Amino acid sequence: MKKMIIKNANELVTCSGFKAKSGSEMSELNIIKNGAVVIEDGIIKAVGTTSDILKEYDEANYEVIDATNKAVLPGFVDPHTHFVFGGYRAEEFSWRLKGENYMEIMKRGGGILSSVKMTKEATEEELYESGLKRLDSMLSFGVTTVEGKSGYGLDFDTEIKQLETMKKLGKVHPIDIVSTFLGAHAVPKEYKGNEDAFIDYVIDEVMPTVVEKELAEFCDIFCEKSVFSVEQSRKLLTKAKEMGLKLKLHADEIVQLGGAELSAELGAISADHLLQASDEGLALMAEKGIVATLLPGTAFSLKADYARGRYMIDNGLSVALATDLNPGSCFTESIPLIFALATLYMKLTTEEAINAFTINAAASLDRADSIGSIDVGKKADIIVLEFPSYKFIPYHIGVSTVEKVVKNGNLVFDKLRGGRI
Repeated sequence: MKKMIIKNANELVTCSGFKAKSGSEMSELNIIKNGAVVIEDGIIKAVGTTSDILKEYDEANYEVIDATNKAVLPGFVDPHTHFVFGGYRAEEFSWRLKGENYMEIMKRGGGILSSVKMTKEATEEELYESGLKRLDSMLSFGVTTVEGKSGYGLDFDTEIKQLETMKKLGKVHPIDIVSTFLGAHAVPKEYKGNEDAFIDYVIDEVMPTVVEKELAEFCDIFCEKSVFSVEQSRKLLTKAKEMGLKLKLHADEIVQLGGAELSAELGAISADHLLQASDEGLALMAEKGIVATLLPGTAFSLKADYARGRYMIDNGLSVALATDLNPGSCFTESIPLIFALATLYMKLTTEEAINAFTINAAASLDRADSIGSIDVGKKADIIVLEFPSYKFIPYHIGVSTVEKVVKNGNLVFDKLRGGRI
């Protein structure tokens, strides 16, 4: 039996809980000073002060990590990424610097459709190798669970190729991968002006195989002006729910379309982006307990207004944070950058941001019962910082403060030993 004790943590930041935190609860980190964690067979066995833990458990029988003068936290959960893709879109960044907006770039053949073309051309081996490198980078930032979306195929073969690549990566990499089917990420050129037919194609031709092969747990759609309407999104997501998939939405990112309201109507697990979400839509989300997953890196990259994180928390929502790693609008997996943006520009406190990237991010993937906090019975997904306090995470802007990562009770990353183990 694999056994480990992490002891002498200056701050053991437990984020304790088994469901999403909302409103004022998001300020509660449940910190144990001079804390310790006992891990057996990949599961957290005991949590407490080091003195109390060592009275009950003989550390001679355990692998020991001494966290003196260090902070210990739950592993980060990144609940919205597009990390499996072919090619890059660096030229679009320069177009944006010259004043073109995201929708203009899409209209001239850039944007998502550009990545679709390059992902179709990429072999599964190429997608696997590039995905593996991105996962290693995520691990160095303390990510222990990540959501990955398809959506750079928009056809049967490429959508399945993306999802099968994620499934293979999940078998070999320490990070747990939660897969989302985003077959309706954009409108293919051949379906322009006939979006209803494309929704039918996704429902009838692609989604049954996704479900049959168990390639995804969630279904998502880009509910946006000039992409897919609320009615089209409702049709796709309703069918996905009938077929056993859980629901997510790209909602109200560029214009206020009603995506937040739709997420409440359909009982989605999360609605993401929400830069333009209405007060009414956000109130409905709070009432239904739907997690608001915010992506400040995308607003930063697009020079757009940020989602109203402070307003959402003050009005009782559960807020999660994610990187939105993708090849176009937000090419970054930097967790500390997202922390800095969330605290500086979305007005979250550091404590709220910690909960947003741990227990609430877990809840946005329907996993708050098993990950996202340091609680007895949960998976031992834990990070050790180089510094004595969690407050260093946004303070050291854009630079990882993570020294060690424990995944399922195994030490899988150690900066002092050169990285991934």
